[in-house]
Amino acid sequence: EVQLQASGGGLVQSGGSLRLSCVGSGFTFDGSAVGWFRQAPGKEREGISCISGGGSVTYYTDSVKGRFTISRDNADSTVYLQMSNLEPEDTAVYYCAADPQRISSLLCERGPSNLGFWGQGTQVTVSS
Repeated sequence: EVQLQASGGGLVQSGGSLRLSCVGSGFTFDGSAVGWFRQAPGKEREGISCISGGGSVTYYTDSVKGRFTISRDNADSTVYLQMSNLEPEDTAVYYCAADPQRISSLLCERGPSNLGFWGQGTQVTVSS
């Protein structure tokens, strides 16, 4: 059974930090690009950061560049999103997704293909 388990969300003040984790199982983790997406109330889900299977290629949307860092530990089948200098505009439900077919940039731009998977969300709330 394929599973992607996201965790690490919470309530933080503006300027604070959080680290999200996404643990995968049931598929070839190190052969899959993995990404983080978020959906704020009333807005569409957007891809914010993605990483290649080997971890050498990363993608960030402009709004998080310089504040968020994506990384992965394939030995633990985990992808991390370190979020710093958080702003109220970062408040959203954060999801991870994996895809064995799409490259990291395409995963972020289009979401997973029909061969990919979504994990459940984790809420991040940033207070002003």
